[in-house]
Amino acid sequence: MEKVTIFTRGISRGNPGPAAIGVLFVDSKGKVLGKISESIGNSTNEYAEFFAVVRGMHAVVEFLGDKTKEMEFELKLSNEVLKKQLNAEHQIKDVGLIGSFIEVYNVRVESLPNLVPVYIEPEQNIEAEKLAIKALDA
Repeated sequence: MEKVTIFTRGISRGNPGPAAIGVLFVDSKGKVLGKISESIGNSTNEYAEFFAVVRGMHAVVEFLGDKTKEMEFELKLSNEVLKKQLNAEHQIKDVGLIGSFIEVYNVRVESLPNLVPVYIEPEQNIEAEKLAIKALDA
């Protein structure tokens, strides 16, 4: 089964404050399939992290189409709480994030049934971080 790795990062300066996301997705050979570097206005770190996941999932589905249902995906996150929230191992306390959680769930069910969120150390997520910083500094 073909495998794609999605790296996401959302950041906010001020929390809440100006925020941006970075997304990078690569195939099993490390070939970059897509990158996203976007400012998202003002938000909290938590919202920016969720938004990066949502945006990344939609981008992968748009890029790969219906074949995503037959592929494996690793969603690599440098935010351990978010990883636990996505796996329903940790309660989402900010009700403003519930809509984003539901959107992630729906995309997983409809298009990415073989997606596994995985925690990685921040230094392993540096490319997504750089994309987010680039958008924030633009």
